[in-house]
Amino acid sequence: MTRVIITGAKGRMGQALISCAKNFRDLKIVAAIDRDDDLGAVISKTDVVIDFSSHDATPAITGLCVKNKKAIVIGTTGHSDAEKTAILKLKTKIPMVWASNFSTGVNTLFWLTRKAVEILGADFDLEIVEMHHRLKKDAPSGTAKSLAEILAAVRNQQLEKIARHGRVGIVGERTAAEIGIHSIRGGDVVGDHTVIFANIGERLELTHKASSRDTFANGALRAALWVVNQKPGLYDMQDVLGLK
Repeated sequence: MTRVIITGAKGRMGQALISCAKNFRDLKIVAAIDRDDDLGAVISKTDVVIDFSSHDATPAITGLCVKNKKAIVIGTTGHSDAEKTAILKLKTKIPMVWASNFSTGVNTLFWLTRKAVEILGADFDLEIVEMHHRLKKDAPSGTAKSLAEILAAVRNQQLEKIARHGRVGIVGERTAAEIGIHSIRGGDVVGDHTVIFANIGERLELTHKASSRDTFANGALRAALWVVNQKPGLYDMQDVLGLK
């Protein structure tokens, strides 16, 4: 039986994790922690922490996992460069799965996106469109960032130099190198992502639409079961699903 602690338990993803965990026979939630609770007081009871708290809390939570030699699954997004650096410094200490999206479908989209840009080559213009609910705080989404990173990596580009976040005014013609990233917010949309490959005379679009947070929760719980049997290191959902 794999023992799990959830941080960010009162949030939308935290509640989905608690609900979906009932369907995993080999997994038991031993504590549900939120902002005002003391993780240190209960961490000895667990094998792995699933973190869906907030970007600014993740470094300290990861540090506590290292101190207690516990695995971690990180689902928070919107980390600053300093926060990312603090977390990555600990990747050799414990096994950690850090993914922008835990959906099996989205990770298939990651794989298909890489294959598509490899096959289509440099003649196609690349654009990403994502939509989420009105309460989402960060933009673009972590998934959209991951998609952009895949596109840039295949083309041997530095994303920060060629990313184009929306367009307004007289911006001039689109350059061949840029990757457009566009964020839409509204209603209760769980998460829609589309990668557009556009050329003269044809266009290919790869789209994933999530209608329930359960798809992310089930993936994170699957990652928790997987990561406790791994050596210290940094993994993502592609590793969990065997897509690498």
